[in-house]
Amino acid sequence: MNTILIIDDDQQLGLSFAKILRQDGYRAETAFTGQEGIEAVQAQCPDLVILDICLPDMNGLKVFEVLHNLFPKLPVIIITAHGSTETAIGAIREGAYDYIYKPFDVPEMLQLIEKAIVAGRCMSQPVEVNPGGVSFADREALVGSSAKMLEVYKAIGRVSPTEATVLIRGESGTGKELAARAIYNHSKRSEKPFVVVNCVAIPETLLESELFGYEKGSFTGAAHRRVGKVEQARGGTVFLDEIGDMPLTIQAKFLRLLQENSIERLGGREPIDVDVRIIAATNRDLEAAVAAGTFREDLYYRLRVVTVTMPPLRERLEDLESLVEYLLARLSSELHMANPGIDPSTVNRLGLYGWPGNIRELSNILKKALIFNRGAPLLPEDISIPTITPSDGSVDDGAESTTEVRRWIRRELRSARQERLFDTCLDQIGAMLIEEALALTGGNRSQAARLLGVSRPTLHAKIDKYNLKPLPENIL
Repeated sequence: MNTILIIDDDQQLGLSFAKILRQDGYRAETAFTGQEGIEAVQAQCPDLVILDICLPDMNGLKVFEVLHNLFPKLPVIIITAHGSTETAIGAIREGAYDYIYKPFDVPEMLQLIEKAIVAGRCMSQPVEVNPGGVSFADREALVGSSAKMLEVYKAIGRVSPTEATVLIRGESGTGKELAARAIYNHSKRSEKPFVVVNCVAIPETLLESELFGYEKGSFTGAAHRRVGKVEQARGGTVFLDEIGDMPLTIQAKFLRLLQENSIERLGGREPIDVDVRIIAATNRDLEAAVAAGTFREDLYYRLRVVTVTMPPLRERLEDLESLVEYLLARLSSELHMANPGIDPSTVNRLGLYGWPGNIRELSNILKKALIFNRGAPLLPEDISIPTITPSDGSVDDGAESTTEVRRWIRRELRSARQERLFDTCLDQIGAMLIEEALALTGGNRSQAARLLGVSRPTLHAKIDKYNLKPLPENIL
């Protein structure tokens, strides 16, 4: 459960919002002065701080300065009045995650909180480069000792200390974001922000303003100046996921950032100098996109200063055993279960499959097997692998998945080792249902709750109950 600290002299607002956060599945604490807030952060190490600018004993920016010096990767959301926009922008330039105006919209604030916590985790949890895998099961890692993965490690080691723009290529599920974070972790900018923008997750009409910000009055509803994600990452790294899907209208503006290290806010007239490193990733054939006129050729050459290619799992099956051991250890820890291990025959069966979803698909299949496991090493019949992999890359595993679930139910009924068997089975199936809903909605909990027909607080409570890990998608 993530901990959020609210530092605000308005006790009624702080206590009321803390109650909302607890209903939403967070652990929420309050402090009503700057000094109380600093002491609370030192004592509790929260995952996020929500900080008001106006405090009775010291300016909120001074509190932020102290917190940022103590914990530079702790995300801080500034609460500000409309009249102090420039003050909030100054905080962003010094490393605050974002700012929001009073009185704020609660759903908007909850969405911002989700993104800030994921961003904080991306910055504070390093990605290990670990050929063996199991020794780093408590953290995210690039695992494998195949020749292709060794080339990836060499490329990360060579490019990380430089300021070069990096293009990471590979199919979905191969670990492109992990590679980007590993480059960031080992770079000279590792103490500065790491901002992720998914070019597919944001509507085209909003992507430009999210990237570059906007000026007051630049469009209907622009009631105040807004800082974009590139400006927020000042001094740090911007990771543009799925850049192959960036609209042509925005590509020209982004090219200017690469060429001149400057941007213009939407509706602005003056260039703004920014110091950021760009790492981009795509699963698209950019050469074909250039030929088709959907991707600018000059941007293509600017991006591919250094290219890191993540190999698909089917081309490095010699890493499969290490990956399975690593994922079982990591997933067991997340699910608070004993690691049952895996039978060698099961690994052999896994090696016969084509893995169109790569490591992400492997992780999902192993997690499903763990949820239904009774403590014995995973056998081939415990693994639900799609029987058909069409040429278009889609999979149809409905029939086999249903069979696997029925087989598991029969085993449970015959063993009758659970006093509350019915509730246990419902919980395990419920966990799978929530995971599928989150996967379909790209990790958006509000959409997942609507899809499942439950309230957002209920969904958060179930996620916490089942120890489900939030998805990192849709980070802005």
